[in-house]
Amino acid sequence: MKASTTEAPVTDTGPREALKLRAVVSGSIGNLLEQYDNLVYAYSTVYLSAAFFSSGGSVSSLLSTFAVFAVGFLARPLGTVFFGHIGDKMGRRPALLASVILMGAATVLIGLLPGYRTIGVAAPVLLVVLRLFQGFAVAGEWAGSAAMLVEYATPRARGRYGSLNQVSTAAGFLVAAGVVALNSLFWSEQGMGEFGWRVPFLVGAVTAVVALLLRFGLEDTPAFREQEAAGETSASPLRLALRTQKGAMARGFFFTVSWTVAYFFFLTYLPTHLREEAGIAPGIVEASNIVGLVVLTVAIFGFGVLSDRIGRKPLLLIGSGGLVLLSFPAMLVFQTRNTAGVFLGQILIGLIIAAFSGPGPAALAELFPTNVRYSALGIGYNFSVMAFGGTAGFIATLIVDSTGNAVLVALLPTIAALITFVTVCRMPETYRTELK
Repeated sequence: MKASTTEAPVTDTGPREALKLRAVVSGSIGNLLEQYDNLVYAYSTVYLSAAFFSSGGSVSSLLSTFAVFAVGFLARPLGTVFFGHIGDKMGRRPALLASVILMGAATVLIGLLPGYRTIGVAAPVLLVVLRLFQGFAVAGEWAGSAAMLVEYATPRARGRYGSLNQVSTAAGFLVAAGVVALNSLFWSEQGMGEFGWRVPFLVGAVTAVVALLLRFGLEDTPAFREQEAAGETSASPLRLALRTQKGAMARGFFFTVSWTVAYFFFLTYLPTHLREEAGIAPGIVEASNIVGLVVLTVAIFGFGVLSDRIGRKPLLLIGSGGLVLLSFPAMLVFQTRNTAGVFLGQILIGLIIAAFSGPGPAALAELFPTNVRYSALGIGYNFSVMAFGGTAGFIATLIVDSTGNAVLVALLPTIAALITFVTVCRMPETYRTELK
């Protein structure tokens, strides 16, 4: 009897740990690839504006391109409801499989879409439709990935596991920026405008296949399977979430304001701003952006691990408070066109965003119970991203165009960070609590 008692845990632990590892890889890499599909648009705005709008290259055309990027976020509420219902009722896995198929198809179709010179006004109309499908799909990915990673984690490692959601999100920014930059090296400026810009979108077919292969055959999270076995899944998780989680969802909404503005302002709008407004050479812009993204990606995991030791709130306050204090100084440094200053500014911004992003997914997931976590987390997060993240580039471009002052765009991340800082101050500390 004694021998069998010692052997049982060994034979059981191996498969369990292998399953957990596969879930972590699936949740992280799948999210990375889907974020790539969504973000390659943001890094191709200059070429998209020329391809799909009659006044290609002008400020109005650039505004139109950012507006179409923002339109994709309008579909997030519908995507949240659809995928949240599937994820809370049927499981995280089927929702994540459906989202990645839809995202891959929409991305490839953008790469194949004829431009304005070929089909006229139908080109931007179809671009809007495909962006709506992308927004619908990505709404199901982030919340599902965050829920999966946190639910697979042990109680003392939720910050670490949850941070992988943001590591993969930042890596999606990095891969999208890297692929667009690398692709531009193989084409002349004319070649990029005619066909080269399409290549990163067509790569979306590969990313979708890889994500699907990672997720096929994966079991659902232990928390969901336990709830399902106990018959505690809700027939209408959205209705239950709206009835029981209104306060927590509102907190999640304001919690996300600075987070989403920081990502879409500093990581997608800023490269365009540095080229168009600050007059910095494209090579320096792309290189500094990639360096900042590398720092961000690596630092997120470290802050996630740290949040399991000292708590979520101290790091969340450092991240949001840091943006309140440093957004204006950073934009002033960028306007100097000093190469070292541009690189230093990108690195510093990356570290500040990482301080928030590391503990962020776990802090959000810990607000909600398992039976409505996918839906409630998605509502708070995605509605905020729709309102503030998708519009960041458009609003920033409008501020510069209407005021003529390139530094005033710093008002956007500063105000957003102040809202989130106040929200975090009022939030409970959750890093030592059990998942509900």
